[in-house]
Amino acid sequence: MAVEFIMSGKTELLQKIETRQARIGIVGMGYVGLPLAIAFTEAGFHVLGIDVDAAKVSSLHEGHSYVEDVTDEVLRPFVQDGRLQASTDYADLTAVDTISICVPTPLRKTKDPDISYIIDAAEKIAHYGGTGKLIILESTTYPGTTEEVILPRLAGNGDVVGQDFFLAFSPERIDPGRTDHTIWTTPKVIGGVTAACLETAVALYSAIVERPAPVSSTAAAEMVKLLENTFRAVNIGLVNEVALMCDKLGLNVWEVVEAAATKPYGFMKFTPGPGVGGHCIPLDPHYLSWKLKTVNYTARFIELAAEVNSHMPDYVVSKVVDALNGERKASNGSRVLILGVAYKPNVGDVRESPALDVIHLLQERGADVSYHDPYVPDLASEGFDIQSVALSTAVLQQADCVVVITNHNAYDWDWVAEQSPLIVDTRNALKGRKENGRVFHL
Repeated sequence: MAVEFIMSGKTELLQKIETRQARIGIVGMGYVGLPLAIAFTEAGFHVLGIDVDAAKVSSLHEGHSYVEDVTDEVLRPFVQDGRLQASTDYADLTAVDTISICVPTPLRKTKDPDISYIIDAAEKIAHYGGTGKLIILESTTYPGTTEEVILPRLAGNGDVVGQDFFLAFSPERIDPGRTDHTIWTTPKVIGGVTAACLETAVALYSAIVERPAPVSSTAAAEMVKLLENTFRAVNIGLVNEVALMCDKLGLNVWEVVEAAATKPYGFMKFTPGPGVGGHCIPLDPHYLSWKLKTVNYTARFIELAAEVNSHMPDYVVSKVVDALNGERKASNGSRVLILGVAYKPNVGDVRESPALDVIHLLQERGADVSYHDPYVPDLASEGFDIQSVALSTAVLQQADCVVVITNHNAYDWDWVAEQSPLIVDTRNALKGRKENGRVFHL
């Protein structure tokens, strides 16, 4: 009799998914949750988004997107026909069949994981009932979180995982601003607590991704995500240190990297820069490092890469100071114009952007710092009382030093090179262009 109940519960959920009758819940409607919601609605599901930010919910009700990768034109029809709804009330999740948790996982100042948003979401889902539902954690976290943190809360009422409810982990692979890889074309790593959990999660995500990539456990899936971003962090740290080495040796690091990249095997190109930014690379390796400390292991590569990458803004500022000294100018009182403050090109995201550290360090030295970024109108949310200036010939010519931090496609680098009296280029944006005036490369 028990087996019959188990099979009927799983079979019913699978049937709902296959026929698009399953109602999808998504907790956290930010840069991960909203694109995920759009993918499910485009696949024929009805979606309910939950977010504690009333302003986001209100914007969704009006059909206005606050995420760059989702346009109003795409969002509005789904809102108008009721296929995409939003709420601040977790109680509304009682009517859904699946719940994807896409909440932030920041670091504390001590570099320890802050999973308070995950805990809050899990407790609220448990309070309103997870019975019969498929719950998937997408937020990046340390190996063991799904089974150690979420599972006990959902099973607290006596429900049995894999029978009464289904639990999985599937890390988000959203890369803001990217168009060559979509949710559909990017393989989706999925790990389930039980075989039945994995089966239902794979069935759900098969509706929105071309190739699910199942693994043996939720912990393995959690580790996959951390490996991906630790790989990037370590290699960026390596090439940043190579940049420091080349500077000491009088070599051009960009020439060295480009030449190495001609090798058709055994080398993957990474480029140096003013630091690392975004939600993933600066944070995710610390989740793995923290977890390993609990088993008395030191993640030496991770900590060394973090040390090198976090030092890069100081290095950039030293290049600015040296460039100004060459013009017999002190950093104190000099007008410094930053081009680009987003953490990557062609987006407006400033989370963990190295530009913020560069600005702060320059201000500490007494520099008069301004910036231009076509995607970031102001930095008030980051504690700075400055706004993006209109970029003009006069603004470039009046700057004592122009510092290229983010190489947005919108910039006319020929014009920038011609009009700027002094440039520190941290992205090799001026490569191959006429470089009037003095140009200092990373």
